[in-house]
Amino acid sequence: MASLPTLTKPISETSFFLPKLSNLEFSRSKIRPLTRSNVFKNSTFSSDGQYGPTFDVPLLSCSEVIERMRTSREGHNTKQLYLAMYSSVFGGITTDTAAMVIPMDDHMVHRGHGIFDTAAIMDGYLYELDQHLDRFLGSATMAKIQIPFDRESIRRILIHTVSVSKCREGSLRYWLSAGPGDFQLSSSGCHQATLYAIVIKDQSPPDHRGIRVVTSSIPIKPPQFAVMKSVNYLPNALSKMEAEENDAYAAIWLDGDGFVAEGPNMNVAFVTKEKDFLMPCFDKILSGCTAKRVVVLAENLVKEGKLRGIRVENVSVEDAKRADEMMLIGSGVLVRSVVQWDEEVIGNGREGPVTQALLNLLLEDMKSGPPTVRVPVPY
Repeated sequence: MASLPTLTKPISETSFFLPKLSNLEFSRSKIRPLTRSNVFKNSTFSSDGQYGPTFDVPLLSCSEVIERMRTSREGHNTKQLYLAMYSSVFGGITTDTAAMVIPMDDHMVHRGHGIFDTAAIMDGYLYELDQHLDRFLGSATMAKIQIPFDRESIRRILIHTVSVSKCREGSLRYWLSAGPGDFQLSSSGCHQATLYAIVIKDQSPPDHRGIRVVTSSIPIKPPQFAVMKSVNYLPNALSKMEAEENDAYAAIWLDGDGFVAEGPNMNVAFVTKEKDFLMPCFDKILSGCTAKRVVVLAENLVKEGKLRGIRVENVSVEDAKRADEMMLIGSGVLVRSVVQWDEEVIGNGREGPVTQALLNLLLEDMKSGPPTVRVPVPY
């Protein structure tokens, strides 16, 4: 790496300087979106990347920052709308996306010291809120994050945030962080753990077509971290990207013993040739709330004779790939058929009838299930 140049003139006479504050223009009418073209408008770059005399980085007031963030978001093409956010930092809810921010010194940002969870919103009800909240609090304990509110207070905050959003179809995602305080490694300097929540409306149309998956080459998380829903999702993101690079929907992890584990943000399950519903054990992977609910709903198919039985056990790759059906299960994907894994076609290469039946049962449960899984939102 090249060494930094030695200054041979006083700083005031060198060609590299920041503009004086008196030269900055702050009037709202002159605020421009922050882009490379206007930040470096009068700068010249040499072949080694050195820049010249008018490096125009304005000093902005708080209101100007908010205005630029609002303008910047207007140009975003996204299929997701953020309808409301709660933050314990400012102790309330906002519906302004420009204000949906968290402090840079929050340890969830720069150290990954935080946990999260998600609940679906269906027909004005929160689906499996209590089940997800139990896992959320369990993850907080494993992550050694002191919970700032009691369980019932968190529950009320989450329901009220959805109520304010007026969202009747979407999802609620919420985080618990060690909190802001400093840029140290330990959270001992954090003032208090922080709770955040965002209501998201996804405008993508539902897609239940069969998909292809590949085996992930990204190392799976050790069980201690895999069983908690922390914000440390770099392995998950890289696994998903690996799948996309190979024209697949998801990449499947194997555990340390070579058994089938899970996808990057969903569980996997199979229907054997003997018509057993087969799901990997949860002792080394995330205990999926939707997956566990599907296991309960699958009992209906046993009663109808569409399944012989239900087994939760170690699953070898060989047994998995010769199954009649394979599916991904999660709060986002719901229940979706896998028709090919690597080069192996699963079953007849079409969406499986048991997979479709389980999807229908789950959708019915989300719309008209018992009060234990559906929490009404008072709009």
